[in-house]
Amino acid sequence: MRNGLALPVSRGLARVTGSPLGPYQSAVIRIGFAATTLLFLLREFPHRQEMYGPHAPWSWDAARQLTTDNGAFTALLWFRGEAWFESVYGLTVLSAALLLLGWRTRTTSVLFMAGLLSLQNRSVFMGDGGDNVLHLMSVYLVFTRCGRVWSLDARRQRRAGAARARGEQVRDRTGPLLWGVLGVALVAATLAGRLGGDPLVPVLLWAAWLAQALWWITGRRADGVPGAQPRLLLDIVTDAVHNGALFVIMAEACLIYATAGWYKVQGPRWQDGTAVYYPLHLESFSPWPGLAGLLSASGTMVMLVTYGTVIAQVAFPFTVFNRRVKNVLLAVMITEHAAIAVVLGLPFFSLAMIAADSVFLPTPFLRRLGSGAVRVRERLLRRLRPVLPGQRAADAAEDAEPAHVGFTV
Repeated sequence: MRNGLALPVSRGLARVTGSPLGPYQSAVIRIGFAATTLLFLLREFPHRQEMYGPHAPWSWDAARQLTTDNGAFTALLWFRGEAWFESVYGLTVLSAALLLLGWRTRTTSVLFMAGLLSLQNRSVFMGDGGDNVLHLMSVYLVFTRCGRVWSLDARRQRRAGAARARGEQVRDRTGPLLWGVLGVALVAATLAGRLGGDPLVPVLLWAAWLAQALWWITGRRADGVPGAQPRLLLDIVTDAVHNGALFVIMAEACLIYATAGWYKVQGPRWQDGTAVYYPLHLESFSPWPGLAGLLSASGTMVMLVTYGTVIAQVAFPFTVFNRRVKNVLLAVMITEHAAIAVVLGLPFFSLAMIAADSVFLPTPFLRRLGSGAVRVRERLLRRLRPVLPGQRAADAAEDAEPAHVGFTV
């Protein structure tokens, strides 16, 4: 009995600690949430002062009093003035863009989290359900190895591996420089008592900074030493943390749908099948009145959409272990969010939810999606510049994706 139980347990531990699962899913999550935040910040750039800056209805003093009481982290309240606000806002935009591209994801994911929390905690009444999802996922992303594929980090690693194979010495100067600059800023903020009363964010910032130093030091010592024990140990720990964070993201998505579905079940308008009718006639959520009127004109359509939404949300958490049923419901949920973005004028909420749903996308589908994106890029590049002899083969070899342990969901 013990041997029969020990074998599955050992296999499970080996799978959890042996490699980062879901490299494509974590990459899609990174791209989705970074793109959603970046598009939102750029869209609201003309109104940034009224939303999060010195001209916001929620005044600087009121925000300072609230964060003092609840200990929430926000760098926007460290100093007064428009110059500091513009710096934090610009850094958040930059970190979102760099995280989208996958440049130094271990660092930019932390900066992205700090910038996003700073904006949201500065004006607590500006958010909606999509902002809550971004808030949580920005913290979870810090624990993932989300730059393994489809990133500038992955390309840099491939080039460094090819250089080492040719016997060349590879040194990373940008990483240590970035680590040193951010370390000085972190020490200064800590000594000045600016990190807030809640210890979660300060501990996370310091842990990320120290972990990056340890990773870099062990990497330097492991150069040219196959199977170096310190780096192997760090790989096991980071893989386990990544897999745990990915599991939390999946659980969070299921929890969102479960709570939303069960709350809808208790509502009388959802029970009688008319709930979808009312938001279609709200002026604030009707960017296309003609389209909303067309959809709400049919009572049968309203009833089907209302009941279909409740059934899909309640059933989704119970179908994640059945691949076929889960994929069908996943397509339904993504289609529903796309419709919400167009019909109700909530694009960023829908993008945030679609990004959260993407953790359940099948790996073969994501690989085909990536291959299609590469082919489209190659066609565009061929139109923009002439292809030199042998260049196409070199590009294909450079863009080849490394092998990973499968994560088919």
